[in-house]
Amino acid sequence: MGKTKIIKPKTEETAAETAKAPAKTTKGGRKVDNGRVYINASYNNTTITITDSKGGVLAWATAGSLGFSGPKKATPFAASKIIAALAEKVEKTGPVNVEVYVSGVGGGRDSAVRSLLNHNFNILAIKDVTPIPHNGPKPPKVRRV
Repeated sequence: MGKTKIIKPKTEETAAETAKAPAKTTKGGRKVDNGRVYINASYNNTTITITDSKGGVLAWATAGSLGFSGPKKATPFAASKIIAALAEKVEKTGPVNVEVYVSGVGGGRDSAVRSLLNHNFNILAIKDVTPIPHNGPKPPKVRRV
């Protein structure tokens, strides 16, 4: 009724072929010299992403992913712990020379940049890319009494 499986005995040739097969390298296995660090510090959370120079993500972490909860996620201490975790992730492959793009108004902005320096990253440039409205929102209508 069903298909019969025929098991071929392993010969020396097939064993030698499988031993010669090169080991596959993962995406994280490549060596990157230059990269970018994106820091998004909001009132509620801090997100940090490390990318290569083309924008491909190498590693990322948030305060919530490290176990911080509630208002502790937006603290400077949480931001420094995120950088420590990311530095450990990318210490073998990751970039050494980085450009830092900071966005948001949260408390983790400055401490994240300082802890980058403490974890042996060479900062080439720091750019603040926080969106700022040019004209602001439309004012409310005049009150009629």
